[in-house]
Amino acid sequence: MLHIAGIIISIFLAFLLFAKKGKSGADFVLAIWLVVISFHLLCYHLLISGSYVGFPFFLGTEIPLPLVHGPFLYVYTALLTGQNNRRLPWPVHFLPAAVAFSLLSKFYLLPAADKIAVYENHGKGFETITAIIRLPIVPSGIIYVALSLMMLRKHRVNISKQFSYSEKINLDWLVYLALGMAAIWLSIIFGGDVSTFILVDLFVLFIGYFGIKQVGIFTNRVEPVPSQVIEARLPGASISTGTPNPGAEKTKYQKSAIGADMLSKIHQQLTGLMASEKLFTDPELNLDDLAARLSVNSNTLSQVINSLEQRNFYDYINDLRVQEFKRLAVLPENSRLTLLSIAYEAGFNSKTSFNRNFKKNTGISPREFCQQEKILPDPE
Repeated sequence: MLHIAGIIISIFLAFLLFAKKGKSGADFVLAIWLVVISFHLLCYHLLISGSYVGFPFFLGTEIPLPLVHGPFLYVYTALLTGQNNRRLPWPVHFLPAAVAFSLLSKFYLLPAADKIAVYENHGKGFETITAIIRLPIVPSGIIYVALSLMMLRKHRVNISKQFSYSEKINLDWLVYLALGMAAIWLSIIFGGDVSTFILVDLFVLFIGYFGIKQVGIFTNRVEPVPSQVIEARLPGASISTGTPNPGAEKTKYQKSAIGADMLSKIHQQLTGLMASEKLFTDPELNLDDLAARLSVNSNTLSQVINSLEQRNFYDYINDLRVQEFKRLAVLPENSRLTLLSIAYEAGFNSKTSFNRNFKKNTGISPREFCQQEKILPDPE
């Protein structure tokens, strides 16, 4: 019953993606992947229920399918994070699966009765071929999960360099997706078919839950795609297309030529601007906006913050917000405000971000700080 639910849900989610207006390349890849997952679950259900006798044309198609799930995760992650490797076309990642299907071509051409006989005799006559096909399955899963997690880590670093917020673009749910894939491969290594396909069913439920929770994945609501947002903000990128400017790399490495005096001067201007205008209270402040106010290149400003503040842009801005919260919290006129309302006034855009950054900066929670300062704000 669980497998049937997994099949229905995956098909339903794929339908939502195909019907979605303005779907991206990542949406299209996820939709196809969900169709493949539903087909894989269907094949397994037919095998364990004995119904394959009535559908012999499905037999054998499930054997190479584990080789496509890792590449699908990798391609989907690459498209969402904007880390497209144009030197290696996406179809190349699916070549092992294509080769596996070709190796089984002799089996696929057999009459239906002969196919059933092969399965009833535990693959007799095709033992070597199936062993060869199964050999790369585990390494493929491990490699593609690892590559996907590495891309997500790089994506997180890019966010911290460019943005003072991360809630809408952090792709944490995709990290969980990759970890879910890792759990499936662990089951393949140490478990069996039953536990593996139960995890696949749960994996589909996971995609549905977090995909719907993540605004814009399965809905037509327009939200910035993380890769588009980051590419548009990256220095040297085209705002309209996100295509790297040929001079971007040159500009990136020219920043080391900036003298210490110039760095110090820009830092003084930055400090003065933050003190006088409190730009950090803008919850969506980003590196490009701040660089424009200072009339400097965003690479240069990033170097100033990294060199003289010893932290990235994200930590620099959020530390200023923490200091502003501490200043506002002790003012008598704010005693009737909640912690969260003061945090919003300081520039934070969520309770989670506020608590995380406050604890990181001070080592204590906001409420513990209030207790130490003997101030009693209204409850959150």
